[in-house]
Amino acid sequence: MKIIILGAGQVGKTAAYHLSREQANDVTVVDTDDDVLRDLQDRLDIRTVSGNGAHPGVLDAAGASDADMIVALTNSDEVNMVACEVAHALFRTPRKIARIRSSDYTSHARLFDEGALAVDHIISPEQLVTEYVERLIRYPGALQVLDFADGRVRLVGVRAIEGGKLVGHQLRELRNHIPQRDARVAAIYRGQRSIKPEGDTVIETGDEVFFIAARDDIRAMMKELRAEESPIRRVVIAGAGNIGFRLASALEDKNKVKLIERDPRRARRASERLRNTLVLNGDAADEDLLIEENIDSTDVFVSLTNAEEANILSAMLAKRLGAHKVMALINRPSYSDLMEGGSIDVALSPQTITIGALLAYVRRGDVSKVHSLRRGAAEAIETVAHGDSRNSKVVGRRIEEIPLPEGTTIGAIVRGEEVVMGHHDTVIEADDHVILFLTDRRHVEAVGKLFQVGASFA
Repeated sequence: MKIIILGAGQVGKTAAYHLSREQANDVTVVDTDDDVLRDLQDRLDIRTVSGNGAHPGVLDAAGASDADMIVALTNSDEVNMVACEVAHALFRTPRKIARIRSSDYTSHARLFDEGALAVDHIISPEQLVTEYVERLIRYPGALQVLDFADGRVRLVGVRAIEGGKLVGHQLRELRNHIPQRDARVAAIYRGQRSIKPEGDTVIETGDEVFFIAARDDIRAMMKELRAEESPIRRVVIAGAGNIGFRLASALEDKNKVKLIERDPRRARRASERLRNTLVLNGDAADEDLLIEENIDSTDVFVSLTNAEEANILSAMLAKRLGAHKVMALINRPSYSDLMEGGSIDVALSPQTITIGALLAYVRRGDVSKVHSLRRGAAEAIETVAHGDSRNSKVVGRRIEEIPLPEGTTIGAIVRGEEVVMGHHDTVIEADDHVILFLTDRRHVEAVGKLFQVGASFA
C-alpha cells in the first residue's frame, strides 16, 4: 500500500515508524522541517518530501497521483482538512485520514459525512487520550484498560501485588477462585521478559499481567491480582489544554475535580465552561499550591500540559507530597521507560494510544481494533473470522488446532452479543470477532494471513 503521511511531529513519526515496518507499505513523509525529515530518512526505509502538505505541488511530488492513502497528521486541523480536499479533488486518493484536534470540528459530525468534507476517517489524539485516562480512573490499580467489541470486552494490564488472591498461585486455580466469572490471562511480563501463561504458571509479585474479560467481570479479576482499591473520588488535573479540559468535563459529574492552569486567560475560559470543576490559576509544580490544595488526599494527579518536562516534575512532586497515584503525559518513549513504575505510576503516550486507531484503519482485511502495547513491541487485535472449515484456517477449528505464531494468544471471542473466553477447546465460528494478543508485533502479518479466506485448505 502506498501511504503519504503529512506531518513529522511525534504522532507522524510514530505512524511512519509503525507503517514502514510492515512489508506491504511504501511510505512517504511530508513536512516543512528539513532536519526532521533527514533524521527520519536516516532511521527508516521511507521517502521524504519537504513542503506544505496542503499544496497541490507538494502532494504531487510526494506521489499523490497513485497513492492509496493520505494520512494528514500535522498540528493544524485546517491544513489536514485542506490536504484531504486537495488529494480528493486533484488526485482522487481513495482513502483520506485527518487528525482533528479541535472539539469545535469533531462535535459536528455532519462535517465528515459523505458528500461533505473529503475526509473518510478522523483521528483525534486528544479525545483518545482523554478516553484512555478516563478508563484508568474508572478501574483503580489498572495500568492499561483497552476496549474491544464496542466496550463489551476489555483488555486490562495490572501489576500483581501481594494481597491479590492469585498472587503466589498457579493460573489453573483462577477457575476455583471465581467460578461464576470467566477471564483469560493473555500475557505475563516479568521485568522485560515475556512469560507464556499456562495452567502451572505461578503469578509472582511485580508481574505485569494482561487479562481479557467481559466488562462486568473486570473488577472480580483485578481482585485476583491485587487488593481491591477504593473508588477514585478526588482528581487533580494539571493543564487546561485540549486534553485537560476534556478530561475535567468527562469526570466532573462523578468525581471531585480540580484543574490547575498557569495561563490566566485559559484558566478563566475553562472556569466559564466547566460546571462542577474548581479551576485554579497557578503552577502545578508549585509545592505550596499543591499542599494548600490538599494534594495528600488526592486519589489521582494527572499532568497533561504541553511541556513533558513540566508534566514529569509536577507528577513526581505530587507523588512525593502524598498523591495516591500520578500520571503524566510524556511524548518521548525514552522518558516514559525511565519514569513509569518509579515515581510516576502511569506514563501516558499520545502516540502509542493514537497509533492503534490508525493501524486498524490502514490494515487490509476485517481488522476492527488495534491497540499498541509496551511501547509498540506488542499488539492486541480484534479481527473477524470469515469462511468455513474448507477455506479458512481458523473457522470450524478448536483454538488448540490453530497454528498461531509464537507468543500469540486468542483471548476472547465475541459472537453476536455473547462473549466467549478463548480456552483450548473453544471452536471459532464464521463471523466471530476474535481478540488476539501478540507479545511480538512482528507476527502481525502471519496472523493476518491466518485469517484470510483461501480457495481451499482441506
